[in-house]
Amino acid sequence: MPDLPSIALFALVAACIVFAAIALVLVLWRGRDGAAPHAAVIAELARVQTDNAARLEALMGHFTNTQSQLQRSVNERLDAVTHRLGESMQHTTQKTAENLQKLNERLAVIDSAQRNITQLASQVTSLQSILANKQSRGAFGQGRMEVIVGDGLPKGSYAFEYTLPNKTRPDCVIFLPDNRLLVIDAKFPLEAITACRDARSEDERKLAAARLRQDVTKHINDVAKYLVPGETQELAFMFVPSESIYAELHEDFDDLVQKAFRARVVIVSPSLLMLAIQLVRQNQRDSRMREAADQIRDEVGRLVKDVGLLGDRIRKLQAHFNQSSEDIRQSIISIEKIEGRGERIAQVEFNGDGADASQALSAPVRKLQAGE
Repeated sequence: MPDLPSIALFALVAACIVFAAIALVLVLWRGRDGAAPHAAVIAELARVQTDNAARLEALMGHFTNTQSQLQRSVNERLDAVTHRLGESMQHTTQKTAENLQKLNERLAVIDSAQRNITQLASQVTSLQSILANKQSRGAFGQGRMEVIVGDGLPKGSYAFEYTLPNKTRPDCVIFLPDNRLLVIDAKFPLEAITACRDARSEDERKLAAARLRQDVTKHINDVAKYLVPGETQELAFMFVPSESIYAELHEDFDDLVQKAFRARVVIVSPSLLMLAIQLVRQNQRDSRMREAADQIRDEVGRLVKDVGLLGDRIRKLQAHFNQSSEDIRQSIISIEKIEGRGERIAQVEFNGDGADASQALSAPVRKLQAGE
């Protein structure tokens, strides 16, 4: 883009060319007419040149002012743009630092989550290895059952590995207020359930279902052996330490659930076992309250009897007190009589100067009556 001095110079040259063209036209025009002398033409050209010079000077002044204003405006705008650019860069730098800090924090959280995932994966692998072994799987189910029972009941109201009168030993028994035991035994048919889940064809599903029915039926029969008439409750619990396995048994193998009911065995999941434990605890609390109520009733009867005896004794004491009051009253009457006799004796006058007794007035003599 050309600068202002170049534009002004170009305008000046253009104006000179225009003026020269105009003067040439006038000369030619007047030469053709022959009416004006050569001196008049020169004078006219001088005047036009003077006017053009004045106009050109005014135009140069205007261009100079415009250039200075434009320069000042450009400088102000450059300063404003520089200031905004500095603020924008500072704000961008601050935001970038904050975003980097947040990014580092999130990376730290991701690292922590990655470590937790790694630990969880190792634990899942360990759990899988534990559940792969039947003995370890049984210990896992029994341990979970023991935790639920131990957290829900007070010590002394249950026992683990208790020997029944028929020499069998269930995983747990609970002592109920009617002196009959509630039997709980943990069973974990994981292999059969896993086979059903992993079955791909219809034949594989049938074989897996048959295996599951066989395993669960064996578990039901084993738990039913713990029922001893007169010693245990009429029902026993078969604890399945997995909500998903319990749900699959009730959803897909209802015949096994009905068979368990007929064998007086109730299949329970962890949540149902916790609910049953809470009911047992409430039953034990109610039994203790009934026993306490009987004791309170006996104590109240004894208290009423003691209060009756105390009333009899107080009435006897009142009778003795009344008799004592009467004896005291009679004693006071006797004292008053004795005092009266003493006063009358004191009023009797004896003549101590030897006066003639015949001259004295004879006082009437009253004989004392018996009892006075």
